[in-house]
Amino acid sequence: MVDLISLDYVVIALYFVVVFGIAAWATFKEKVNASSADYFLGGKNVGWFVIGASLFASNIGSEHLVGLAGSGAGSGVAVGQFEILAGFMLLLLGWVFVPFYVKSGVFTMPEFLERRYSPGARTYLTWVSIIAYILTKISVTIAAGAIVFTALGVGFWTGAIIIVVATGIYTIFGGLKAVLYTDMIQMFVLIGGSIAVTFFGLQQLGGWDELQATVGAEYFDMWQPMDHPDFPWTGILFGAPILGVWYWCTDQYIVQRVLSARNIEQARKGTIFGGFLKMLPLFLFVLPGIIAFALAKKEMLTLESNDQALIVMVKAMVPAGVRGLVIAGLLAALMSSLSSVFNSCSTLFTIDVYKRWKPETSEKNLVIIGQVATVIMVGIGLLWIPFMENVSDQIFVYLQSVQGYISPPIASVFLLGIFFKRLNGQGAMASLLTGLVIGATRFILELNKSALDGFWYDFADINFLHFAIFLFVICSVVLVVVSLLTPAPDAKHTDGITYEKGVRSESANKGKDAILTAILIAIIVVIWIYFS
Repeated sequence: MVDLISLDYVVIALYFVVVFGIAAWATFKEKVNASSADYFLGGKNVGWFVIGASLFASNIGSEHLVGLAGSGAGSGVAVGQFEILAGFMLLLLGWVFVPFYVKSGVFTMPEFLERRYSPGARTYLTWVSIIAYILTKISVTIAAGAIVFTALGVGFWTGAIIIVVATGIYTIFGGLKAVLYTDMIQMFVLIGGSIAVTFFGLQQLGGWDELQATVGAEYFDMWQPMDHPDFPWTGILFGAPILGVWYWCTDQYIVQRVLSARNIEQARKGTIFGGFLKMLPLFLFVLPGIIAFALAKKEMLTLESNDQALIVMVKAMVPAGVRGLVIAGLLAALMSSLSSVFNSCSTLFTIDVYKRWKPETSEKNLVIIGQVATVIMVGIGLLWIPFMENVSDQIFVYLQSVQGYISPPIASVFLLGIFFKRLNGQGAMASLLTGLVIGATRFILELNKSALDGFWYDFADINFLHFAIFLFVICSVVLVVVSLLTPAPDAKHTDGITYEKGVRSESANKGKDAILTAILIAIIVVIWIYFS
């Protein structure tokens, strides 16, 4: 349990006041209930700063903070590769995908997939996304939130209910606009709390040079051998981008932010800003874990497990009075993630399920359905609480790995689909279903790996990044071959949706964006060189 003083509780209370104040402003002053576009896409008039901040805050959950610090303590900066690569993925989103997404006027990624391929592809992505959100994002985020409250002396059940209900309230009434603006505030709190942990931990240890001397050079090497169990360089270089294309460029949870932009230019600027922000986790989230490991080596604190690194650091190194800021940062991380998944799930259900079932539904009723869907998501979250108390951490790891198995086919149909107009709906469905079968087979085998031997054990034991490469190649081949063996798609599935018959993004500030993009790429290269 983290010891707090009155000032800490004041900071935490102030955090909640500010968040709910911003949410109330977004709900009532901005009149988000005017139409479905207002509720689900923030009125499509959001600026770049809010978009970039929301991209960052939505991505960083409490389990993300704990996990990055734990991996930092266990194996050093290698886990930071995923954060650095996210910068590239956000540039890909802004420069390659955004022009099609914004100009198409779609509300959801499944809707875009129907325009490019077929209704079947839309249905597949809709239900895969909803089920994955419920089984992974909602459950893990609630569990992390309950653990944060446990550190404050609040029971697991009580903490989980508080975080679900509190986040659900402003998400239900405010829609995406409330989520975006609270994300912006939570970004500042999240970064501020992380800076505090890093600063006080490094100060206690004796500085950067002392850190390097204590943990050794291997902890500061991002490029691990090809047989590394978690972060092989081959998997990082070729497998991680496949997962990144799915998560950063095609997942409703993330892309809904750029769909809210007032124009292509603002959306692109938001992704570039988000890319710069994604350079911070290596130093603010991974580094504290390495510091905790160094402090443990010097017997300045006790670290029973790597995942305790962040909490132990807060308790042992951060002064009372500042701990409230750190706890507020943890709360900001989990609330931004939870509000985003609530909103994205309700959007998918309303637009891709209900509206397709009853296309004549009025704008007002669509908003009501969206609010009801969010209430249902909150209810599902609450129902998960007793289940999570009795489920092992290993099961959560397996559930998270599902995302690695479903992402390659989705990345394939999106990425290849916008470049090659000859690809059609039959090819897309064959690719998606092939990926589903192979991915499900791998998941089942992994659950029972201890009982396997020979070929099936080797198949289940492949590093998940290497498996992503294999699955992406298979799905891409199926997509191309089946498309070439079946009739070419109609013009309605290619005109304006592929580069061969696509959009052109003209902007007076495109040159400035290109310069900022070059700077971001240069920063990534410098980080790669320094940590090698």
